[in-house]
This record gives sequence, C-alpha cells and structure tokens, in this order.
Amino acid sequence: MSPIAPAELPPVLALLPDAAVTKYLGRGIQSGLESPPQVALARACVAFDARTAERRRTAPVRELLDEAMRRFEADRFAADGWLAPRLHAILRMTRAEAADRRLWNHLAMIVAPDYVVWRHKGADTADGRGLAQAARFSGIHYTQAFSRLWWAAELFRDGPDYRPVATACRVQDVLNTTMRLDIIDHRPTAQAVIRIVEGLLDAGVPRVGDRVNAFSAAVNAAGSTLMYDVLAEDTEPDHDELHDWIEAGVHEAVDFDRLPEGPHDGRVREGSVDALLPLFEKLRAEAPVRKRKPTEGDREADVTVPSPRAPGVSLAKPSDAF
Repeated sequence: MSPIAPAELPPVLALLPDAAVTKYLGRGIQSGLESPPQVALARACVAFDARTAERRRTAPVRELLDEAMRRFEADRFAADGWLAPRLHAILRMTRAEAADRRLWNHLAMIVAPDYVVWRHKGADTADGRGLAQAARFSGIHYTQAFSRLWWAAELFRDGPDYRPVATACRVQDVLNTTMRLDIIDHRPTAQAVIRIVEGLLDAGVPRVGDRVNAFSAAVNAAGSTLMYDVLAEDTEPDHDELHDWIEAGVHEAVDFDRLPEGPHDGRVREGSVDALLPLFEKLRAEAPVRKRKPTEGDREADVTVPSPRAPGVSLAKPSDAF
C-alpha cells in the first residue's frame, strides 16, 4: 500500500462512521495490496466544527507516523513506546472526545492505512498474504491501531510525565490485556502496575508477557473484593489545566527526539502508589503463570521491547494480538 500523497491528505481529521469502514474494508486493504477508496469514504465523513478542526490537523500526525515507520523499520513493535506519548501530545483532547471511534476510523482508513498495515500485518504464509485484522482499522479502544496508543498514553502517564507509558509499551501484553481492565482507570493502580512491570523487566525474568497476564488477572480479581480507591486515594485531575494544555497545543510541534510533556493536571500521590505495592507484589508472586501456545491470532504475545536505554535503541475485552 502506497503512502497517502500530501496532495491527497485531507487538511483536518473528521469522523468516519463504523458502517463506512465495514462497507469498504476488505482483504486487499488489510493486506496492503489495495488503498481504501478515499472519495467514497470522504463522502461518509462528518466534519468537526471550525474550533475543533483547528486542533485536528492531519499533517503533523502524518509526519509523526512517517517518522515512526522510518525509525523503527527493523522493529515495528518498538514503535509503540516512541509513538504513544507523541500521538497523545499531538492529538490533544478529552477522554470523551477520544472515546469517539469515528475519529480513529478516519485516521486509520483515510490518513494512514499504510501505517496500520505496516504495524499490524501478519506474516505471509503458504496459504496467502498476511492481514492486519479488521479491528486494527475500526475497533474498541485497546485494539484499534491508533486509539490503543492514545489510551495507553492517557491511562499510564503520570500527569505531564510520559515515562511510565514507555515502560507500559515495552511489553505488548500490557496493551493487549492490562489496558482492558476497568481498574486501570484508577491512576494509583495504573502506576503501581507499571512499577511491578518495571521490576520484572529490570530483573530480566523470562516470559514477561505471561507473567504480566497472570499478574493483571490477579489484580483485577482482587479488585472485585478490594476497593483500590479506598486503599489508595486519588485526587481529581485538574480539568482547567487539561483544557489549557489542549488549547496550547494548537500550533505546538512535537519534538521527535525528546519526550513531550503532558498536561499538568496533577500527578499521582506517591503515598497512594506505595500503599498498593505490597499487595501487588504479593499478587504477582502468587499468580499462577500459564504458558500460552502461540497461535495465528496471538503473534504479539510475550513481545518485550528492549529498554531505550539499552544499546541500539471506560470501555469491553478478548485478545486481538495482531
């Protein structure tokens, strides 16, 4: 699939209904052999109002995705940790706005279908060409190619600090499994989970993805009887700061070589994270680890991206690993 030429790129994002994706998405597009029918899809789009459109320019997003494909040509999995915070910092919006699947449909089908194929296409086999699953073009927030990255940045950032996001993206199972859990909406829980994941990575334990899955299931099960928001109090984010950050980003470029700053809407209390860590360490140690058998639909299972410090470098839930 050829990249969208600048002359063909719409100036702003729009809202593309699911029905339009279902109508036009086929195996040729999923395999990268065909480009989506841009004119027909454009007719189905709903435009943003003028004020919102100013914050939805496509050129910076397209430049970011082109840079990701260039930088991570040899390791597409590693693109997630680099791209997630920068996509979040370019597409500044509220959670309510980000929950509209039509925005991500437009990005995947009209602005950057080539990125979806590049990042999520399965391997070619004797039976045919690999495909990027339909859910990567239009799907729930933790499977769609771009919404999964935006939400990873939103759920795992610590106020303006995106460093926990990079840790989350190093293990694909954090995005594929942990991010589905409702308990991750509780910010101290999200930060405590990342501390545990970081400990596993630093210790170099084998099968990190399997251990993260087991740990996440244990944390979620315990959360049905324990109220994490009682054990670890969270403060309400500063919505004024968030809206100021959103407005300030209208003409602000994102640095490709330096981690951006998120909104200063409040960091998680260190004491709240510390209150959860002993319990989470116990759950991690006791969680039974079951090794998965690799399947065609689970190729991203247990993928762990090397640390960038090393040389060289509220919504439903089943695994959709590619």
